[in-house]
Amino acid sequence: MAAAAVRAAEELAEREMAGRDASHDAAHALRVRDLALSLAAELGLSSSPDRLLIVEIAALLHDIEVELEQGQREEIVAIIKGMGFKNEVSKKSVVEPTLEFAIVQDADRLDAIGIARCFTYGGSKKNTLHDPKILPRDNLSKEKYMSKDEKQTSINHFHEKLFKLKDMMKTERKGTSSWRTLWLNSMKSGVAELEVDQPGYGLLGSAGSSTSVTLNLNIYSLALQ
Repeated sequence: MAAAAVRAAEELAEREMAGRDASHDAAHALRVRDLALSLAAELGLSSSPDRLLIVEIAALLHDIEVELEQGQREEIVAIIKGMGFKNEVSKKSVVEPTLEFAIVQDADRLDAIGIARCFTYGGSKKNTLHDPKILPRDNLSKEKYMSKDEKQTSINHFHEKLFKLKDMMKTERKGTSSWRTLWLNSMKSGVAELEVDQPGYGLLGSAGSSTSVTLNLNIYSLALQ
C-alpha cells in the first residue's frame, strides 16, 4: 500500500508540474524527496515507516495545491500548506513544527541553495540577472516578497532569501546547508569583482565575465556529483 501511495504521488507531481520552469518542476520534487529521506534516515526515522511515508509524500507534493480529501493524511496536507518562505518572513506559522515538517522544509531549502537553480528561477520570473542600481530589499515582508510590482534581480535573490536559509534550518544537520552557502558566497564575491572590473557593463558585460560565471557554475556542479 505504501509503495502504491508513493507511486501515485510521483505521478501526480509529474502531471501537475509538467511545463513548469526547471526551478519548480517534477525533477525538483524528486530531488527534495531524496534529500528529505536522507535527512529522515540521519534523524532516526528509518525505523518508523509510517512517518517516513508522510515525509516522502509531502516532499513529492510540496509545490502542488493539495486539498484535504477523504483518506488523505492531515499531516501531509499540513506540511504542504506551511512550507513556503513567505510564511516564514511573515512570522506567522500555519503549521505545528513537527519533525516531519522540519525535514521536508529543510530538504526544500537545501535544494533551493543552488546557484543554477536561482538563475533558472530568476529567468522564469523575467528578473534582471544583475543591476547595481537595484538594491536588495531590507526587512522583507510577506507582501514585499510576493509583490510582482517591484523590479528585482537574481543576485538580489541571494541576499533576500538564499543566504538567510542556512539560519532558518529546523533540523540539526546544518553542515550541508552551510557548505552549499559557501559556494554562493564565492559566486557573490565573483560578481562583485566583475562589477568593479567592468563598470557599466553589468554581470555579463564582457566575454571574461561570462566565462567566469560559467566556470563557477561548472565547479559547483562537479562538487555536488
